[in-house]
Amino acid sequence: MSVAFTFPGQGSQAVGMGRDLAEAFPEARAVFEEVDDALDQRLSKIMWEGPEDELTLTANAQPGLMAVSMAVIRVMEQGGLSLKEKVAYVAGHSLGEYSALCAAGTFSLADTARLLRIRGDAMQAAVPVGEGAMAAIIGLEAADVEAVCKEAAGGAVCQIANDNGGGQLVISGSRAAVEEAARLAGVRGARRAIMLPVSAPFHSALMSPAADRMREALAEVAKKAPAVPVVANVTVSPLTDPEEIAARLVEQVTGRVRWRETVEWFGENGVATLYELGAGKVLTGLARRINRDLGAVAVNTPADLEAAMKALL
Repeated sequence: MSVAFTFPGQGSQAVGMGRDLAEAFPEARAVFEEVDDALDQRLSKIMWEGPEDELTLTANAQPGLMAVSMAVIRVMEQGGLSLKEKVAYVAGHSLGEYSALCAAGTFSLADTARLLRIRGDAMQAAVPVGEGAMAAIIGLEAADVEAVCKEAAGGAVCQIANDNGGGQLVISGSRAAVEEAARLAGVRGARRAIMLPVSAPFHSALMSPAADRMREALAEVAKKAPAVPVVANVTVSPLTDPEEIAARLVEQVTGRVRWRETVEWFGENGVATLYELGAGKVLTGLARRINRDLGAVAVNTPADLEAAMKALL
């Protein structure tokens, strides 16, 4: 039985994230400094001191979360961990897929930070604020949520953006359509239908301008085959070809994050334990709800790192 590393997505950010790593490990500190330099911004100051609304901005949260994940990886590598020898697969939730690819060596740290800044800016600019929306639907099956989205759309955009597992699906699209879909979901028996406080309708067809921008950016950046396969969000298949990886990252901007299926795939393909590297414990909680037979461990503090290294080496 093997191990997979997973990397969190937007929503896991919190003021203070990564600070204890920077104080404890010079390798972690070097990651934050390199990201600051790549973006020509003291992003680490925003990460550690806030304000929260500035950290929450997509263009800051995305590279910030990646930096915390990479700080964890660099400390592990300094401690003797070889990704290629100890880890079978990597995967990340939405922006976390970039963290996974950086960890596996497909992109350099500086290039990953710049790609995520471009991605965050492009996603924010794709739709005027207020025109798009997202909602979490809890307690309905995917087929029922798809039917609700189709009924509510009425020619507008309304689709499943994230299948997170544990009975939670997130829908995205035009505000009126998403609001109607959330209402219909309640009528159909959803336990809850909650409008989300997000600034854009991520992972929907409305993000097409951002997908075009990422196609350009990914075409220009240096890419290597990952040290271990990455299980892509949109295909739930292990990829190693750099050009195919880039194509799936473009598709991911408007496509569904199939996280429930990803965790199920791990369980069906010999993975015994998922280590979530980076801020928060969102993916660890989801994994435990999706497949109770999988071990799920969050690694984001010096104590977590010590325990993980003992288990892995």
